[in-house]
Amino acid sequence: MRRLTSLDSLALLIAFGFGACEPRGGSSGSAVVRDSLVARTSGSVYRVPADSEIPKDAVGASIRRGRALLVDTKDSLPDHVGNHLRCVSCHLDLGTRANGLSLIGVYSRFPQYRSRNGLVNLIEDRVNDCFERSMNGTVLPRDGRDMRDLISYMAFLSRGVAPPGMVLGANVSNMTPLRADPARGQTIFAETCVRCHGPNGEGTVLAKPLWGPHSFNIGAGMARLRTAAPFIRYNMPNDRAVVLTDQQAFDVAGFVLSHPRPDFKGKENDWPNGDPPPDVAYPTRASVIKAKPASAPRTPTPSRR
Repeated sequence: MRRLTSLDSLALLIAFGFGACEPRGGSSGSAVVRDSLVARTSGSVYRVPADSEIPKDAVGASIRRGRALLVDTKDSLPDHVGNHLRCVSCHLDLGTRANGLSLIGVYSRFPQYRSRNGLVNLIEDRVNDCFERSMNGTVLPRDGRDMRDLISYMAFLSRGVAPPGMVLGANVSNMTPLRADPARGQTIFAETCVRCHGPNGEGTVLAKPLWGPHSFNIGAGMARLRTAAPFIRYNMPNDRAVVLTDQQAFDVAGFVLSHPRPDFKGKENDWPNGDPPPDVAYPTRASVIKAKPASAPRTPTPSRR
């Protein structure tokens, strides 16, 4: 991992997110973990621990390195990242922005049952899920330094958050599902998103690719309409005021997700209990079996005796 002379000054230049060109001004849009940032969401306190709370010991060193890995994921872990994304591409403002796939409270949510693999998952499982799907890469060693440091940072962000860790604003906001119109989304994309993502969604120095070989793969959560639309609605455009309506966000998401992206080997084994969400873009083995009509019972042939 390359040496960072000042993590906080570097943070001013990063965390560009799903459609970010530059960090927006103000506490909710800055990429800096401020010493006294408290964002209120629907009346509940959503607290980002102060940078001054990081201990000056081995644990503190692990927290700081974990935060650096979020920023320089591909440079620091090239063998595990298979696209042009990094953790802060989706976890905005170093994982501290409300409704920006925040990491606040994440540490307190595990162990957790996840229907996607039908198992009780530890936080290490969830981290590696992101590396395989969102980063289109390979898993980290579960007991290695990189995994420990990433989790140390997540644990730091979850200070004071009791299980089950469901802080308002910590996840992408739920929205009433709307029918997406990719044609309308294409027009909005050209007006609002091209300046950062490029005319073909290929990404620029300002923002990550949205489709094509260098983007997240089809098995990623962001490849689902009901995940992408709220993320766009509450965070994009990231360099200006967020002005898209719910319908426009669904239309843009529909346009983005209508393009090809890397495949995910083994995706057919997702949701083994046959309960995939309705916006999953691929069939699963269990859901196909579940959808097959039961064979009619055979009528016994009368005896001719």
